[in-house]
Amino acid sequence: MQKILVITSLVALAACGGSNRASGDISKACIAADRKAASSSLCSCIQRVADQELTSSDQRRAAKFFDDPHLAQETRQSDNAGSERFWLRYKAFSVAAGRSCG
Repeated sequence: MQKILVITSLVALAACGGSNRASGDISKACIAADRKAASSSLCSCIQRVADQELTSSDQRRAAKFFDDPHLAQETRQSDNAGSERFWLRYKAFSVAAGRSCG
């Protein structure tokens, strides 16, 4: 299941593009993760969507997924109501990033 989550994240990253530079937790984590598909324009695109879809707190939490994909899996499977609400927002963000940046 963790592999599916990582692959989904990479697909979302690979689908994004754009030319504006954005600086934020998501963009910085995206660049720092040093994935093959990552570029400053791609990470900026994802950040722009994050700015529209996620709170600052949500962005800080989601940025940790770039370093620790297993944390995303733990969050997704959590029985904690706050984590479940966050995961729904994060999932919506992922879909929006795929659509907006593709």
